[in-house]
Amino acid sequence: MSAGPIESAAPPTDAAAPVRQDFIRQIVREDLASGRHTTVRTRFPPEPNGYLHIGHAKAICLDFGIADEFGGRCNLRFDDTNPEKEDLAFVRAIEDDVRWLGFDWAELRHASDYFEVYYLAAEKLIAQGDAFVCDLTAEQVREYRGTLTEPGRNSPFRDRSVEENLDLFRRMRAGEFADGTRTLRAKIDMASGNMNLRDPALYRIKHLAHQNTGDAWPIYPMYDYAHALGDAVEGITHSLCTLEFEDHRPLYDWVVDRVDLAGHPELLASLTARGLPVVAAKPRQIEFSRLNINYTVMSKRKLTQLVADGLVDGWDDPRMYTLQGLRRRGYTPASLRLLVDRVGISKQNSVIDFSVLEGALRDDLDARAPRRMAVIDPLKLVLTNLPEGHAETLTFPNHPKDEAQGTREVPFSRQLWIEREDFAEVPPKGWKRLVPGGEVRLRGAGIVRVDEVIKDADGAIVELRGTLDPESRPGMEGANRKVKGTIHWVSAAHAVQAEVRLYDRLFVVEKPDDESTGKTYRDHLNPDSKRSTTGYVEPAAAQAAPEQAFQFERLGYFVADRYDHATDKPVFNRSVTLRDVWTSAKPGG
Repeated sequence: MSAGPIESAAPPTDAAAPVRQDFIRQIVREDLASGRHTTVRTRFPPEPNGYLHIGHAKAICLDFGIADEFGGRCNLRFDDTNPEKEDLAFVRAIEDDVRWLGFDWAELRHASDYFEVYYLAAEKLIAQGDAFVCDLTAEQVREYRGTLTEPGRNSPFRDRSVEENLDLFRRMRAGEFADGTRTLRAKIDMASGNMNLRDPALYRIKHLAHQNTGDAWPIYPMYDYAHALGDAVEGITHSLCTLEFEDHRPLYDWVVDRVDLAGHPELLASLTARGLPVVAAKPRQIEFSRLNINYTVMSKRKLTQLVADGLVDGWDDPRMYTLQGLRRRGYTPASLRLLVDRVGISKQNSVIDFSVLEGALRDDLDARAPRRMAVIDPLKLVLTNLPEGHAETLTFPNHPKDEAQGTREVPFSRQLWIEREDFAEVPPKGWKRLVPGGEVRLRGAGIVRVDEVIKDADGAIVELRGTLDPESRPGMEGANRKVKGTIHWVSAAHAVQAEVRLYDRLFVVEKPDDESTGKTYRDHLNPDSKRSTTGYVEPAAAQAAPEQAFQFERLGYFVADRYDHATDKPVFNRSVTLRDVWTSAKPGG
């Protein structure tokens, strides 16, 4: 009986599941109980300028999870305000990632849907005396901005009249000026201790085509401005952000309050004309700690560089910590949701050990992954007391602890493949596997003894010859005879040759980002992060569907590659070893 791919995509909905307790959920409960909100609206707002990484999984689970838990709605909104770095391929991958994790959005929105709203809001700010057109260059703006210990200086263009500012801004909109010659800036406080409030830019000139709006706009809103108003447009009640946005919250609130979309529905005319409901409200930004894991880099710039320089095999390389890469590695949605639950939600930045990530996957797959036998470094074992052409079928459970997964038939014959490391001519102390003249139990088949070791001209072992104890077959009294070890095998006559990719951690140090020693993350790449070998799998494993996960007995958890696997040419990726081999500082597998 074959099992389908292990996805476990749907989030748990068990009413008996423990109620999650963290400071954000407590805020939401209090807001609902007090009547501040009657419903919950959240959003997941990625920028479509790269692939999502594992840190985003925490945000996705939180944004969508809270909406689900409290009967609310969560939008997927692409904050696509910088067409220079955005691509439709990123958009499609992000949508795929969200659905793969087990969530779906109430509405799919884009910041670009609101460009007209943002523009009218900017004119409102100008009319109120809250924004001005500035002619300073980017370098001059930095000079005027001051430092953390010194206040900034007002731009010489800060006191332009409302009329002049409106005229210049409308000419910016018309495409009259070159890139970088002017910006629209908020008029807040150049002496503020918060650098984000020192008259930040709201709009910049960029004559670039946008993936959604084409050449309609030669000016584009800055992220902080667009993000705040995007939340307000959608009536977001709880805008959940990572801690680096905590210093941006005063600007977020300033934009929301000064524009006041809820009180000025005329600014939303472009949306109501499209039949969209007016749900504008004042959102509340709440920050939480991001997901940091040692032995990884999360910087989008560094991940991009790894791909661009060919140090990995693309964004979905199973060694990458993008969601696309983790999925191809064999991580399941359930394992990532389990990780997020274990890490929890807090205000305190911390770094979790990589073993927590791997442990979540082991715990998920141990309970659900069917078992199969595979040999990845094959050595032939010939059972000389069986006749030539001997073949029989043995019955194995698909899972030793879950009878509901049924059984499968496994062929057995005179010639077997076993793991080369399961035989030692000169055994080390404590050895419990095959030795010349010694016995082990063949998993589910009986007890064997090695009688002869065949070597080639160079002295390398090429074949073992031995005998199967006919009284030790499963169900016989002799099967109860005690032997030291049990090894796995596959029938050489029936096994299917497979490519097996042995993946490991991409970096060999805990802090690859630490450059205090003069080295960069590139110097810490693990040379053994990917090894490819040709092995053999039992026929039931070869029949796997792409993305189907197994425990290869005694070897680890493996997944049929999402793209390269085929039943006639199987390709399996190692997702994780059976035990943490890094605790003893032993990289690789």
